[in-house]
Amino acid sequence: MKLLVIGSGMMGSAAAFDMARTARVDSVTLADSDSKRARKVAARVNRITGDKKVRAVALDASDGKAAAKLMRGHDAALSAVPYFLNFGLAKAAVEARCHFADLGGNNTVVRQELALANKAEKCGVAIAPDCGLSPGMASILGGELVRRLGGRADALKLYVGGLPEAPMPPFHYQLVFSVEGLINEYVEPARILRQGKLVTVEALTEPEDFHLPGFSPLVAFQTSGGTSTLPETFAGRVGECFEKTLRYPGHYDLLCELKELGLFSSEKIKVGNTEIAPRAVMSKLFEGKFASKGPDVCIMRLEAHESVHGPGVRGLLGGRLKGRVASFTMVDHYDAKTDMSAMMRTTAFPASIVVQMLASGAIGKRGAVLQERDVPADLFLEEMMQRGIKIDYALE
Repeated sequence: MKLLVIGSGMMGSAAAFDMARTARVDSVTLADSDSKRARKVAARVNRITGDKKVRAVALDASDGKAAAKLMRGHDAALSAVPYFLNFGLAKAAVEARCHFADLGGNNTVVRQELALANKAEKCGVAIAPDCGLSPGMASILGGELVRRLGGRADALKLYVGGLPEAPMPPFHYQLVFSVEGLINEYVEPARILRQGKLVTVEALTEPEDFHLPGFSPLVAFQTSGGTSTLPETFAGRVGECFEKTLRYPGHYDLLCELKELGLFSSEKIKVGNTEIAPRAVMSKLFEGKFASKGPDVCIMRLEAHESVHGPGVRGLLGGRLKGRVASFTMVDHYDAKTDMSAMMRTTAFPASIVVQMLASGAIGKRGAVLQERDVPADLFLEEMMQRGIKIDYALE
């Protein structure tokens, strides 16, 4: 199969590596507006894999016609560029009759992509947004937990975080993916289920203590984008459904203070003779202040609480969850051998797996592909295990 990766940053480079080391992949095209960076990444991947599967090309991802032209001749494409470019790339993929996936994370853009479902299906094309860590792997496995409990649950709780192994004050954080995607999580509302119905809550709210053996106490809080299409899929069948981000307590407090000051706002303010959005300033500051290269760790804890109330979704809140709990737990660390962060491994590898499933036909769905519904979880788990990422299942 011939695959295309658009974007040669942290996630794009890791996805290209994963594709290139897979025997059934014949070639990988790595496209970026920064052709020099793309060539450097391609050369590094080819050196690590001992093959010459990856070639670099120049592409402005905002140019739909150029993207469609490049997509032709590829079986599937992965977008690893900022989320606001994904709708245009999805449209280009349908035109080029090339399966398409992205790392997603933005509710509005994902809905735009899913609106292409009918046209994509007629063209024999699959559109699979939100296929990274969370949304992505967490959605695939969260859906599997609900299925293992018979298709209903009192609650589906997703806890996910990318953290520095050794947090340093005053920030207790390091940047492990796109800064625009990061800030977007803190700004837009989170879509969740309460008593089986879709509601929205503000980001950075509803903090709770989170404990995992071997780690210092963490805080979990609401962020945008992580539930993706889970609320629509499980409305009426799951009582409570949310995805909370994990951070060290000191960093969470800092985020709340920054938001309260208005520093995540996109509304421009005048400073002297210049108009600038506070969010643009924070993006630049985050890139500089959080750009540590220290080892990181990725934590994912997914829980589905069995429904003990019979048909319907009554009595799902108030601490009365008494049924069995099905769970997946993952802790992944920086890999020194490949110099890849845990976040790269747990975001880009799942995306690579989904793209390969689309191209190979392991995912047969065309049109809109939803992670929790259409990705075969058993095969996905097997693929992750082959990549050395351990995911433990328990039913208690």
